[in-house]
Amino acid sequence: MDHWTAKLETYLDGELSASEMRDLDAHLRSCPSCAADLLSQLQIKRAVHSAGKRYSPSPDFRERIRKNVATKPRPAFIPMWLAATAAVALALIAGLVTISVRQQQAQRQNTLSELADLHVATLASANPVDVISTDRHTVKPWFQGKIPFTFNLPELQNSEFILVGGRVAYLGQTPGAELIYQVRKHQISVFIFQDRAVVRDFGSSVQSRRELSFNIESWNHDGLLYFVIGDASAEDIRTLTDLLKKAS
Repeated sequence: MDHWTAKLETYLDGELSASEMRDLDAHLRSCPSCAADLLSQLQIKRAVHSAGKRYSPSPDFRERIRKNVATKPRPAFIPMWLAATAAVALALIAGLVTISVRQQQAQRQNTLSELADLHVATLASANPVDVISTDRHTVKPWFQGKIPFTFNLPELQNSEFILVGGRVAYLGQTPGAELIYQVRKHQISVFIFQDRAVVRDFGSSVQSRRELSFNIESWNHDGLLYFVIGDASAEDIRTLTDLLKKAS
């Protein structure tokens, strides 16, 4: 146990070799204690990363800046002090735009970190799903009345994927669905939330990211925001993504 515990922090920093990553991934799936420790360290790292980013320019402040630098009729002669003021204002606008972009990137990264936490918690749980069934016609109706939307699940016949079951998940205060799939010895979580309830812009295109040793795909469709996350290969994640997109 101490051997694996000593490697958790290095694992979080992505500094282990590929073979050590695989060994520790396999251990985490069979050791709830280490998985719980990893989740705790994840939450601490995320809290530290988010510290100092709580304040952002308010809409009123941005509107005042916009009005102050609004285009006005250009005089024949521009005093030097006025030119200097305009330069300062332009620099301020550029800084605000940069801050806004960085905040959006930080929000997206925080969301992916939260999803990674939920996935690790599912792996560590003795009861990972609340409805246990390989039948999509049993799992989908179970969510009725528990979440404020509905969704479609793919037919898995002639594929390597197995539906294990599902549970209600929360991203912040937002309820959504978490579906668990298995491919060979790997577990994959599929999260579905209303995109208007998750105040983060992920766009409409598929995104591939690495969060710890997980592959993640995300996309928007018909008012819903989908995330597919797991330690399966990127090809398996993309294949399951394609099945889900066809079903929806």
